[in-house]
Amino acid sequence: MLSGRRLDLLDPSPLDIEISDIAHGLARLARWNGQTSGAHAFSVAQHSMLVERLVSDLRPGLASSIRLAALLHDAPEYVIGDLISPFKAAVGIDYKDFENKLLAAIHIRFGLPARLASEATTLIKQGDCIAAYHEATQLAGFAVTEARNFFGRPPARLRKPALVPLPAEQAEAQFLQRFRLLAV
Repeated sequence: MLSGRRLDLLDPSPLDIEISDIAHGLARLARWNGQTSGAHAFSVAQHSMLVERLVSDLRPGLASSIRLAALLHDAPEYVIGDLISPFKAAVGIDYKDFENKLLAAIHIRFGLPARLASEATTLIKQGDCIAAYHEATQLAGFAVTEARNFFGRPPARLRKPALVPLPAEQAEAQFLQRFRLLAV
């Protein structure tokens, strides 16, 4: 990692995880394998900030720890990349267990429980699907009906985000700023 930390992927230690490495990696990792419109890729860092905002909009007054968990929900991808769900299932190892082990170390590093309560996990998954819907329809060329089939219909009460892919440096800076606001 650029911080100088070395992370053992098979046995990740919270002590080897730095938010600067996460922000840097996620800001340079394209959602939708880069198959989006715009001058820049829509990054996993931007997606993570969108999910955090949507979760907050779904549940006003939500504890900052759950909002932080939403921001970090895809944090393992800073070292293992962003694989689409069907491909994760096709990989020979139990990819989800591998990913969850790394996420648990990240959670511990930043003062969150290794495993979130099921209610929090469900809420973050809901925000993730709503984010995917908006990304699909605004950036990845999906028709509204097609996106609804894959991701469901976003609640009408939520405001529609205006998604603009950012240069990696901007996405990284915004991710770090959001992290600092939530990790108090």
